Amino acid sequence: MRVAKAVVPAAGLGTRFLPATKAQPKEMLPVVDRPAIHYIAEEVDACGIRDLLIVTGRGKRAIEDHFDRAIELERLLEATGNPRLGELQALLDRLQVFYVRQGTPRGLGHAIACAERHIDGEDFAVLLPDDLYLSPEPALSQLISVAERLDAPVVAVVPVPPQDISRYGVVTVGEEVEPGVFRVLDMVEKPRQEEAPSHLGVVGRYVLPPGIFSHLARVEPGAGGEIQLTDALRALCQSRPVYAVTVVGERYDIGEPLGLLRAQISFALQRPELRQGVRAFLAEVAKANGLL
Repeated sequence: MRVAKAVVPAAGLGTRFLPATKAQPKEMLPVVDRPAIHYIAEEVDACGIRDLLIVTGRGKRAIEDHFDRAIELERLLEATGNPRLGELQALLDRLQVFYVRQGTPRGLGHAIACAERHIDGEDFAVLLPDDLYLSPEPALSQLISVAERLDAPVVAVVPVPPQDISRYGVVTVGEEVEPGVFRVLDMVEKPRQEEAPSHLGVVGRYVLPPGIFSHLARVEPGAGGEIQLTDALRALCQSRPVYAVTVVGERYDIGEPLGLLRAQISFALQRPELRQGVRAFLAEVAKANGLL
């Protein structure tokens, strides 16, 4: 497989973060000093992909504004010798960012189906903006390496605690074809704990063939009229090998408040200019709350 395009579904309503997301997209909530979706774009760029399609919806205009030029602001910063927008502009010089609108939020599968015309028969990556990683190699890069070696679609998985398994799509796996890479035999969306086929949950990164769109077109809507990507992947497994890759690195589920707080702290600790101050603050908080 050769991956030259990436799709980021960003049309969700972000209800877990209300009222903060009433007037701004959840993908624009900051992690330290940049929006969450900015990290996703950086991951795409780090993998050498230059074509990024973001699936948006009503109230998501701020995402488009973020990945656009701000001429007046750039001129002001340049005149004052402030380099703050330099990294973003360099990123935009390398990436072509496109948009398609999901008129009605009908689930992840439907959001990806909205990208079919843009994908135009090519293999592509999907990155969910609720999942950020700190890893020695970008999470998507780990998947692409496996997809290229095995010439097959792949999904990212991580071990999930039993009490959380009902929040994930969960894979049934066969043989381990190489360290951390398993043949996917089946998968189920959000099973009850006692019915989960494994402890491996699908998390936020996929490398898919264009054939996934024909499976999505045949998926029957489930609860709330949503089209589930999991159902299309189950059908794909029956027609060709699909593999699950256990991602090396720390994953942060920023689709819920505690996960976002964890990401804020962990990403700040990666910044040399912030590390000492953050460590001192955490020590103060721990002491004040009797944790030390």
